Amino acid sequence: MTYDALRRGRYSAPGNAYHVTIVTAERAPLFSDLFHARAIVGEMRRCDQAARSATLAWALMPDHLHWLFVLGPDVSLAKILHGFKGRSARELNRLRGGLGPVWQRGYHDHAVRGQEDVLTIARYLVGNPLRAGLVDDLGQYPHWDAVWLP
Repeated sequence: MTYDALRRGRYSAPGNAYHVTIVTAERAPLFSDLFHARAIVGEMRRCDQAARSATLAWALMPDHLHWLFVLGPDVSLAKILHGFKGRSARELNRLRGGLGPVWQRGYHDHAVRGQEDVLTIARYLVGNPLRAGLVDDLGQYPHWDAVWLP
């Protein structure tokens, strides 16, 4: 699928929940490194603190990020992800001591529809390390989190 095909028909609405998947360039396992992983977590937190997003759940796999969040006011999905990817890439390149692509172009997004259950999506998302065989118990995996959802 091309980058342009991913963008076709994309619409974002402030206050709507989105499940986004962002993949590293060439699927490099950058987030197997604790410091690289924590840099990504820090950037998600900065997006929340700036009211660009309100994170509900996330799982950072060795070569990609699953992120479920509510889009903040006055920001588009494309704008938040462009900023997130740019800032996190600069930080990772600083940590790695070099330059180079960190993320693949584009991203996959799913707008959570009214009839969908956010809790089910969050549980699926944070269960990825188990399904990938990275750990036997989710408590062993350090790179995920979720807010309590009623």
